[in-house]
Amino acid sequence: MISPYSDAPAKAFWRNTAARRESEDTSDFFTPRFIIDRETAKVATAGSCFAQHVGRSLKVAGYRVLDVEALPPAIPQALAGRFGYQMYSARYGNIYTVRQMRQLLEEAFDGRELAEPVWENGGRFHDAQRPGVDPGGLGSPEEVMLHRAYHLGQVRKLFSQADVFVFTLGLTEAWMDRAKTTVYPTAPGTIAGCFDPGRHVFHNFRFNETFDDFVAVRDRLKAINPDMKFLITVSPVPLTATATDEHVEVATSRSKSTLRAVCAELYDAFEDVDYFPSYEIITAQAARGGYFERNLRSVTSEGVGVAMRTFLAAQTGQQAGGSAAAAEDEAGPQTEDDVICEEVLLEGFARK
Repeated sequence: MISPYSDAPAKAFWRNTAARRESEDTSDFFTPRFIIDRETAKVATAGSCFAQHVGRSLKVAGYRVLDVEALPPAIPQALAGRFGYQMYSARYGNIYTVRQMRQLLEEAFDGRELAEPVWENGGRFHDAQRPGVDPGGLGSPEEVMLHRAYHLGQVRKLFSQADVFVFTLGLTEAWMDRAKTTVYPTAPGTIAGCFDPGRHVFHNFRFNETFDDFVAVRDRLKAINPDMKFLITVSPVPLTATATDEHVEVATSRSKSTLRAVCAELYDAFEDVDYFPSYEIITAQAARGGYFERNLRSVTSEGVGVAMRTFLAAQTGQQAGGSAAAAEDEAGPQTEDDVICEEVLLEGFARK
């Protein structure tokens, strides 16, 4: 009997893969659409908290990961992440939604004005778009705006140089001003600012919105560099809290499913977009939850290692046990203690 499945590879069948494989055997999960040249390609990174692992591993593996806002000599290396340095290619902090990324580019390149750009906390002032990068705040709103003007200039510099943009999609849930002209990285009142239901509204980005936002990001960056390529992935980290009426686990499933579907559509629509399945590697049934810490949310260092070794092995054409693994070992264990994530602060609002 002839079937269209007769000549399908072993990886196409659940029985031959998930039901039998060891959790770390993910060598056939990823076939790169394009190879990132470690010596010539300039890489820009951004995204949600999990993206910090991705950028760090790429740096250690010898990729030319850009960093346009270097750590000042006055700040000790141990405090780099706390002040927003060395997290990504610029000091924008975590970018949880695609709308936030689109908004940043439009602000940097088109002069887009944002609602409520400065938040106050205890007489100190914070950039509402990256409230965590100056933990103690600044002395005045004017100082905040001066710092932001410099930051936007560095963002322009970054994407004027980049050849590859690596972006991790993290969330669909977000808070916006009531007119929905501005999206914030975290809810007002979490780090700074004051939540006002008359001024702030919750928004859960849908598939079409998220897809259109990324297309706008791609169009903007392709206008700068027509040869730019895009590597996208979905964060496997569940929501800390949801602002919907759903159970947080149900809300997580909706959010991640939406983001994964968007990535699939982008991959099918554009040949310069590649997808890396970090989400699938961490959450796979064969892992049996083993890549999550006891809180069932934080990804273990082992999980991060398996995901990044899979990526590096596929990109370099080497086995996961070769130099790709050595590069990951050189980076050291990557745990949630190494990651700066404002969303985790929402745990402080949970009722005991």
